[in-house]
Amino acid sequence: MTEKIVKTDAEWRAQLSDLAYKVTRKHATERAFTHDDFPKGPATFHCICCGAPLFDAETKFDSGSGWPSFYRPVSAEAVGETEDRSWFMKRTEVHCAACDAHLGHVFPDGPKPTGLRYCINGVALTQRPKAG
Repeated sequence: MTEKIVKTDAEWRAQLSDLAYKVTRKHATERAFTHDDFPKGPATFHCICCGAPLFDAETKFDSGSGWPSFYRPVSAEAVGETEDRSWFMKRTEVHCAACDAHLGHVFPDGPKPTGLRYCINGVALTQRPKAG
């Protein structure tokens, strides 16, 4: 089980940009096509809040949605899911299992092999190249 990282609201505000705070701590969504400019190549995507590894660049694909999309997290324990009934819809929210940062949502319309599309706010991620 992942050890929980807990900080006060003031600590999160001091650590994060205004947009990253709103998205990860207050469940906002960044505008589409504003933050999927990550370099190509071998890398791991980590939580902007706590640094936990979340997604591998090998599982990233262009969904056309305007947000970074992945078909699988780095491990089943990396992200958690909760039901989201905001905006008169029923969706599955995904969050960082380590610090509960809101990441985005997962949908059942992704590519093989999982058929899932983890639609993630780019501002919730930081990319770290893999050592080659």
